[in-house]
Amino acid sequence: EIRVALLTIHEPLSKVATFITKEGIKNGLKQLERTLQQDFGIEKPRIAVMGLNPHAGENGLLGLEEVEVITPAVEEAWQEGIQAFGPFAADGFWGSGHYRKFDAVLSMYHDQGLLPFKLLAMDEGVNITTGLPIIRTSPDHGTAFDICGKGVANEASFRNAIYRAIDIYRNRMRYQEATANPLQKKYVERGKDNVRLDLSKSDDEL
Repeated sequence: EIRVALLTIHEPLSKVATFITKEGIKNGLKQLERTLQQDFGIEKPRIAVMGLNPHAGENGLLGLEEVEVITPAVEEAWQEGIQAFGPFAADGFWGSGHYRKFDAVLSMYHDQGLLPFKLLAMDEGVNITTGLPIIRTSPDHGTAFDICGKGVANEASFRNAIYRAIDIYRNRMRYQEATANPLQKKYVERGKDNVRLDLSKSDDEL
């Protein structure tokens, strides 16, 4: 499966760079990780982060966003426990099939993520709005009013949108049940021949 998330959506290309911030990328990664965990059942997802400029900036030669914003955001997210990788040059990433090594891709703008996604899954893709208390899915190709009533529409994406909504609901129920009463971490004191399990300390006391 291919999963693509967008950091910016319907923004003019001339303004995209102004919306690329370190905090925005980190928040996007956190939301994407949580979505993959609770909606797709992926406990520790691997997320690829796209660069903004051609060749991911070529170390500042073709743009500074990768050096000054995207790379630091990826590094800080990694330190906080999110398995984020990149930034990757979009053309080589998609063209080489590198996307298959990751559970999801965080793209910087609309066409960077949706152009390859729709080339690979136009008739079967599903659009999902994340971060909502409700589940919202739709066919990825849109309304297609131009072929309405002609009997030529492909129903696969619509069917997949319904099935995906059902899957997400079931995954959320499992996730909520599994995380409702987590066990406290237990600490082992080592140093002598014997090993003593300390059950008296909680996370807040260490």
